[in-house]
Amino acid sequence: MSVGIVLVSHSSKLAEGLAELAAQMAPDVTIMAAGGLSDGSIGTDYDEVVAATQRADSGDGVVLLYDLGSAQMTAELAVESLADPSAALVADGPLVEGAIAAAVAAQSGKDRKAVAEAAAAAGMPEDLTPAEPAPGDGGDGGEVELVLRNEVGLHARPAAVLARALSAFDAEVSVRLGDQEADAHSVLALMSLGARQGDRIRVRARGPQAPAALDKAKELVDGNFGE
Repeated sequence: MSVGIVLVSHSSKLAEGLAELAAQMAPDVTIMAAGGLSDGSIGTDYDEVVAATQRADSGDGVVLLYDLGSAQMTAELAVESLADPSAALVADGPLVEGAIAAAVAAQSGKDRKAVAEAAAAAGMPEDLTPAEPAPGDGGDGGEVELVLRNEVGLHARPAAVLARALSAFDAEVSVRLGDQEADAHSVLALMSLGARQGDRIRVRARGPQAPAALDKAKELVDGNFGE
């Protein structure tokens, strides 16, 4: 089981399209679209949001994201009406970026609080910073240079695959391209690097499982992320 996700939008097309995109990065997560009114017009449908929230809950709870102010109100009212309101959280974060971050966090087995926090933090740019020399003291560390051979580079699904895999290791991992370095556990930060086919990236890791994390990164890059 995993935390479910509900996307509350004024537009059914927006919610459905975003759910489809997020599902590509989190195939085992239930992601429900709750957009538009029952007649197909723009708006938010309270009954539909309630139903979507109930369908999305497989036992680990639900995180709801929204696009505009009234959608937030609808999402909050829907949560309050549940038999157990504590089973769902409304995340205050950007809808598109938040949905991707939440989906990856849920796929990685995070609880609903952590999934909501991932969504809320999705709009923050701190994960992408100028690269600095690796610290030379304390803990195990290393790095490996890899060449991206897959067609789309570190975008969307490959970035999600890498972030999800590396979250299993007790290590701080980053990916460097040129003078920028991104937290390898953040899909959005990895995508922000703009790494393309043929680019050389440097994967750096520190911590007890740094060598294993580097080996996994090399395996994924060499295997074109399973594409």
